[in-house]
Amino acid sequence: MTSVHNTSQATAPIQAAIAGEALIDLIRRPDGSYLPCLGGALYNLCRALARQGVGTQYLNPLSRDRFGRELAAQLAADGVLLAQPEPVQQVTSLAVVNLNEHGHPDYAFYREGVADRAVSAQGLDDACTALPTLQLVCTGALALDVRDTAIYQPWLEAQRAAGRCVVVDANLRPSVMPDLAAYRTTVHAALAHAHIIKASDEDLDHLAVPGTDALARARHLLAANPQAHLLALTLGGDGAWLLHRNGAQCFAKEAQPLQVVDTVGAGDSFLAGLLAHLLRQAQAAGGAESFAHFVASLTAETCQHALRHALASASLCVMEQGCVPPGWEAANEWSRLHPAAQDPA
Repeated sequence: MTSVHNTSQATAPIQAAIAGEALIDLIRRPDGSYLPCLGGALYNLCRALARQGVGTQYLNPLSRDRFGRELAAQLAADGVLLAQPEPVQQVTSLAVVNLNEHGHPDYAFYREGVADRAVSAQGLDDACTALPTLQLVCTGALALDVRDTAIYQPWLEAQRAAGRCVVVDANLRPSVMPDLAAYRTTVHAALAHAHIIKASDEDLDHLAVPGTDALARARHLLAANPQAHLLALTLGGDGAWLLHRNGAQCFAKEAQPLQVVDTVGAGDSFLAGLLAHLLRQAQAAGGAESFAHFVASLTAETCQHALRHALASASLCVMEQGCVPPGWEAANEWSRLHPAAQDPA
């Protein structure tokens, strides 16, 4: 389950710190058996960022069980550093994944007393304080469970106050949350801390955001979160939008159909591509401003380039089984060879 990958990123200054679930996806195969794959939205994001050359640290603990050791080994292979290198006694989270005829996953989670939840807001904050080059923090998905509010909400608030760019990937899992109304409230509370929001059209439906279509809902969500600068809206095979607080907006969609194997990790690869591109542009721009300030002043052209790289990153992922995030060069090359459609019509 562990693949070999260039670990040169491990020496890169840590720019991104990621908090949230790391788990094993048990993906049902046609013969009824299950294929264990390393997964979890935030775990996938760590790997995807590191493969794109971003110095990345994973903040949650991992289990000492076999699955936890494999999760840790893959992070090391991809160049991700662990904030808590010592494994814990708690077991690894499991997700049973059934794919429909379009390769879209449906999940059932097993997360009671698990390793990635053995963390505190203070522990997350202390780990980030120890990273002098840290530019952004990110969480979302299962970390937005109501039962984990006391962990992640204070941490997000503290990171925003410390001047770091806060990224929240809504990535809702309503089928496994016992109280959908409370879950929505918790997700909205997390989004209120974000500089960058990522949401899919399905997320906006689950959040009951008003609007006649996904784009209208995305605009409403951005307007409803005045501290946010940028919102990324993903539409699956129908492309993606970037909406900025300053009114800039752009769209991109692959011009030709893809050979989709499954969509596991596509959104995580998209977000990694977006953040990696923006971080590189911020570094190229120079100056002493923080990454959060850079994001606040993005131009439409900058957004369009970043969106195309994000879309390429997702496209390469869906043509693999499970989450296999592409590296920077591969996504760059795909973008160059496959110009995207920029007209949503």
